[in-house]
Amino acid sequence: MNNLKSMSPTEIVDVLGKNCPYPLTIIKKTMEKLAVGSILKVLCDTPATVEDSIPRYCEKHGYNLESVWIEDKGYWEIYIQKT
Repeated sequence: MNNLKSMSPTEIVDVLGKNCPYPLTIIKKTMEKLAVGSILKVLCDTPATVEDSIPRYCEKHGYNLESVWIEDKGYWEIYIQKT
């Protein structure tokens, strides 16, 4: 898999402080608009979204996924590449 975090994201979505299903709904709508090969960067602080919802969504659609915990900020940066 590519090192997605080193690539420039096409779009950034901030869902900090939002609980499911809101983050996944926003991610789905955003991904539908992006072209193949585009990268979406998501800022998220909800463990259930990062550990369950988003990985299942990406697996279902065949998207590449990389998540990085940003310790000093207390949230994840999630990178999703549309394939």
